[in-house]
Amino acid sequence: MTTIAIIAIAIALAIAAVLIYAATKPDTFRYDRSTLINATPDQIWPLIVDLKQHSAWSPFEKDPNMKRTLSGAPSGPGQVYEWSGNREVGSGKLEIVGANVPSRLQMKLHMYKPMKALNDVEFVLVPKAGGTEFTWSMHGPQPYMGKLFSTFVDCEKMCGGMFEEGLGKLKALAEKPALRGNAA
Repeated sequence: MTTIAIIAIAIALAIAAVLIYAATKPDTFRYDRSTLINATPDQIWPLIVDLKQHSAWSPFEKDPNMKRTLSGAPSGPGQVYEWSGNREVGSGKLEIVGANVPSRLQMKLHMYKPMKALNDVEFVLVPKAGGTEFTWSMHGPQPYMGKLFSTFVDCEKMCGGMFEEGLGKLKALAEKPALRGNAA
């Protein structure tokens, strides 16, 4: 057997191993991040239930030329935020589909670019000593291409890092004295 044939077989086996490994990954994913915010759920709620407010703290608002459209309800269930931007932010739609004031907000995230996906996003607010434990989670199906992609890219770390950035901005905003003084 020639050296080239041995190399070709080794490459084919390596590719097959990666493809088989990807197939064994779970069919769903879930990413969660939490932080303690020194504010009540009632003080945080206005910053999350109206998608217009997300631009003040969202880690995904990175394209100054991004096109944004709000439609549907003025806030809460039925409000829809659509965007189209550069390669970093892609394009998609976020729709609020459920709200338990002021403890849980449920949304559907439709990603069109860079990869198509339909995921569930939740914000959960739990009163704790010293404030509110705020948890941001996203979960959904993980088709084979997602499994293959996550073999090479740590999606949990990447998404989790974005959630941590957003939670830090939300925390800073919710803990501002002016905001806290105006909360009901």
